[in-house]
Amino acid sequence: MLRKLSLAVLTAALLSACRDSDPNLIAPPASPVFEKNRDDNSATVALVRQLTASRGITAMPKARHVRTELVKLGQMLAFDPILSGNKNISCMTCHMPAYATGDGKSLSVGEGGSGFGPTREHAGNVFIPRNAPALFNMGAMRHLFWDGRVQVDAHGVVRTPAGNQVSPAMQRVFEFGAISAIGMFPPTNRLEMRGAVGTNEIAAVDDADNPGIWAALMRRLGAIPRYRELFEAAYPGTRFDKMTFAHASNAIGGFIVDELTFDNSPWDRFLAGDDYALSQDQLAGAQTFMTLKCSICHNGPALSDEEFHNVAVNQVGPGEGDGVGGHDDFGRMRVTGVSTDRYRFRTSPLRNIELTVPYGHDGAITTLRGFVEHYSDSDLKLAAFDPTQLEPGLRGTLQQNAGDILAQRDTLLKGVVLPPDVVDKLMAYLSALTDNSARNLRHLVPRRVPSGLPVIPRGVATY
Repeated sequence: MLRKLSLAVLTAALLSACRDSDPNLIAPPASPVFEKNRDDNSATVALVRQLTASRGITAMPKARHVRTELVKLGQMLAFDPILSGNKNISCMTCHMPAYATGDGKSLSVGEGGSGFGPTREHAGNVFIPRNAPALFNMGAMRHLFWDGRVQVDAHGVVRTPAGNQVSPAMQRVFEFGAISAIGMFPPTNRLEMRGAVGTNEIAAVDDADNPGIWAALMRRLGAIPRYRELFEAAYPGTRFDKMTFAHASNAIGGFIVDELTFDNSPWDRFLAGDDYALSQDQLAGAQTFMTLKCSICHNGPALSDEEFHNVAVNQVGPGEGDGVGGHDDFGRMRVTGVSTDRYRFRTSPLRNIELTVPYGHDGAITTLRGFVEHYSDSDLKLAAFDPTQLEPGLRGTLQQNAGDILAQRDTLLKGVVLPPDVVDKLMAYLSALTDNSARNLRHLVPRRVPSGLPVIPRGVATY
């Protein structure tokens, strides 16, 4: 009888089940009866397209054109340690092309560290509180950082933790939305780039005086003739002496938009109309992904709803100063002040996700399969977390706050169980989100920067 039902009826039934069933139950995988045979997937393709459209999953918009001179300036600034207080770390030390614009670590080691990538360490065992997120397709995102503290509001204004210290004139410099402001804040953070009081002139500025910090950085850059040339080439008609650090940050954002927007994965080609872009397993995985709850949060062009959810990830590392002892991280609540936002973090975009290990706001889950499996019985996974999967310096930092996290866990996760074969299908779909051009980014690392300071290695990890 099922085989006689029309595709439209079956699709309507599936979508109705997703909408109308108990929200605490996970929908079962779609039946394979949609395939006429192994060589003819036309019915499955049509179903996946309909499910995709119903979830609001669309193609990645084409990246805005970025003038060559601005890309060049942004590249130099992103890789130059001159933006750090003690001139020993660049933005890209924690966002290495060799590690898919992350660093392969659960939590990064910032100012004062030594080494690169997973082996980077700090003599004092000091870690940045949150995982360094990948920079792929950030031009398509409205909310940046795990707690969304840099975001574009409904009126197109970039909102940041600095409030009105980012002046209207600086706002007008931002060409690419939230990503234009991404470079404003790591250089102001003592652990990330600025350094301790007494170690350099940037660190001597008061913590609350962001304009003072930015002005000091511009003085450094202005003392290097090559940077003055690069800035004035990137912003024709504006003298360097009339520029602010917003011009530097906007250039870094332009570099990211130009070089790290990827839209040629098998999934992109499928969305563009190629019915044969996905392998048999990837197509089945896409059908499963669209039928389950995954696509409720992972939607839109970047496969992120850009909302904030508590998915019951264990808290490890130094924390953000929250909770008893100050080693907890209250996530979005730190931005909004709303108690129901506690432990909520931005939905991760999924493009190139298989390259961006480890996972979660604190990198507590060290494999992609492990993160997918975490959604199954997440309450049990939270309680049974094994910190030995972490690097030695983090194993003793697991917070005993599982009860507090579960008390506000997203209700979408309640009752979710994913059998191994379903996880297999989801993993196959996630593999379709990788653009092969993102696998080797060594060409992004300049051989030298205007300051003459050392540049991170070009070495490429194997994916």
